[in-house]
Amino acid sequence: MDLRNKTLSASGFHSPERGTIDVLNDVLIEIDADGVITAVHRHGDPNYRIILDARDASGELVTLPAGSYILPGFVDLHVHAPQYPQLGDALDVPLEVWLQKYTFPLEARYQDAAFARHIYGLLVEDLLANGTTTALYFATIHQEATRTLVDICLEKGQRALIGKVAMDNADECPDYYRDLSAEEALDGTRALIDYVRGHPDNHEGRVLPVVTPRFIPSCTDATLEGLGAIARECGCHVQTHCSESDWAHGYVLARHGMTDTDSFDRFGLLSRKTVLAHANFLTAKDMETVRARQAAVAHCPLSNAYFANAVFPLRAALDKGLHVGLGTDISGGPSASMIENARGAILASRMLQSGVDPNLPPSARSTFGPAQIDFRDAFYIATTGGGIALDLPVGQFTPGYQFDAVLIDADAEKGTVQLFEDRDKGERILQKIIYTASRPNIAATWVGGRKV
Repeated sequence: MDLRNKTLSASGFHSPERGTIDVLNDVLIEIDADGVITAVHRHGDPNYRIILDARDASGELVTLPAGSYILPGFVDLHVHAPQYPQLGDALDVPLEVWLQKYTFPLEARYQDAAFARHIYGLLVEDLLANGTTTALYFATIHQEATRTLVDICLEKGQRALIGKVAMDNADECPDYYRDLSAEEALDGTRALIDYVRGHPDNHEGRVLPVVTPRFIPSCTDATLEGLGAIARECGCHVQTHCSESDWAHGYVLARHGMTDTDSFDRFGLLSRKTVLAHANFLTAKDMETVRARQAAVAHCPLSNAYFANAVFPLRAALDKGLHVGLGTDISGGPSASMIENARGAILASRMLQSGVDPNLPPSARSTFGPAQIDFRDAFYIATTGGGIALDLPVGQFTPGYQFDAVLIDADAEKGTVQLFEDRDKGERILQKIIYTASRPNIAATWVGGRKV
């Protein structure tokens, strides 16, 4: 169902501002030839009936069935595309062991272009089926495989930001899987940027290149400095891991004598287009630096539970005005579902607020003060927050934004949402979707007005 040059009649929800849910009852959403929302007409507006009748008469009206609801497409701010085959594997070991024993050997296999095409095709289809319309991808060091990921996202219609991973530090990266020099890491980054921007099927700019230092332990200072220069020259997005675990955070303090945040800042890698994955160990000063640079954090609650050794203070970051979105961190996080990760964010925030030691009195179990979020904040960071983090017009149903959307069928035969007419109205419906929906409830996904 192509919705370009159509007017959609539907009900749904979005959250243009944190803490509020805008309930859309029988709205008319006008979408132009480029998939951009040009107008939203609400039931009861003076011209609503005139517009509805006119679009119906012209054949431009598309009406979604009762019992279905549109949500903005989910924005996943942290995906390791090559790690898809190990989703759910080895979650019982520390991060540094997980990387060296399991992850690096798997990523090294992407030297095989046929293997890359097979896995990446499955991954992108899975994410789209889960309602992820925009994904920020780490690829591998391999040029051909990373270009294949670009091709597949364009073929299947997903909005994507893709980075060739830079990792040249021989002390932390295995000989069989690393850039052999800073020059190789930088040349590979430039080559991918040129490939993405020059791709004949990417004239709409639906796929963007990303400067991608894996994290400070994997990169030499020469590579970090060079990547900062490339980011300034090309105006590209930047993605990396920041202060993820005790080991990673401690490594940077020992090597550079400062936190990850300060180190990235001095290399010119902290800007409005930077996304820092995890960021569990940000200090108060770090948060101020991230806010001042208008960089963003990719909150990965499920992955953090397994590898981070700490809980990211999401509410505190949002209250301070940081840009924060949600990430699955495939495969450190064992689920490709953004809905499950939204629930994870809620759970993590509640445990951070209440504390976990029953031997302490309630007042002494937590030192964070107010930390709990609800479904409103979780929905916000999965949609609007992700769009703001990437500085892209996605994540909400507002004129000027792309019509990227997910259709939730509350009556799906194998779905897990149960709505009751006498109880569930308004934002209570969204609340049930966030807390109880599963993949069978996702009936359709659109990117730029095109069904994918």
